[in-house]
Amino acid sequence: MEPVVLACIALGRLGLVGKGDERDRRPTQDELERLIAAFEANPRQQIPLGRIIPFAVATAMRQEEICRIEWADFDRDYKMLLIRNRKDPRRKNGNNQRIPILDVCGYDACAIINEQCTYSGKNSGRIFPYNGRSVGTAFHRQCQELKILDLHFHDLRHEGTSRLFEAGYSIEQVALVTGHKDWKMLRRYTHLKPEGLHTVRSRKAASLGSIRSSPEGVLPEPR
Repeated sequence: MEPVVLACIALGRLGLVGKGDERDRRPTQDELERLIAAFEANPRQQIPLGRIIPFAVATAMRQEEICRIEWADFDRDYKMLLIRNRKDPRRKNGNNQRIPILDVCGYDACAIINEQCTYSGKNSGRIFPYNGRSVGTAFHRQCQELKILDLHFHDLRHEGTSRLFEAGYSIEQVALVTGHKDWKMLRRYTHLKPEGLHTVRSRKAASLGSIRSSPEGVLPEPR
């Protein structure tokens, strides 16, 4: 299977095969809030999707990655998370990556992890010890019940990535979170909402103000 994947990548770069239609579906904030509220209000729901959904947006992680991370992979002091064997078509195993846990996408991933610790009463093993496919199935079922059309769990990764760009981060900075090795792949995630440009402008203005008042004159990272 791996030689086939590598061949497809090579043919794509040579322009010998066409690309499929790329999804640009982004959930609205209302859709996210309705989904979170529905899961939290369901006492029969064993998988805490009310926490997993905002965590997916905050970290731009895939569902199988979320269900694989362990407490030992979480560095609370430095707000870092180790993702083991991250998906990479050029490398099947050993693609580990440490990502920063940021609080710029509307959800605080560190707070969600701490809440999960309180909920589960555990601080060993996997943080979200659930089957990734079951997470996707429960998400799809709830979308149907709420009549939220054409939304997949993977679209949350797209949303989280887009929010990083809207927060003012560059492509190379976003790649440190999402794990994309080819920065060209990130261009499809830059479907920024027009109204989001006002936020980016305000943050840049605040950063420039900080530079003028800072004796070091170092531009702070986007917040």
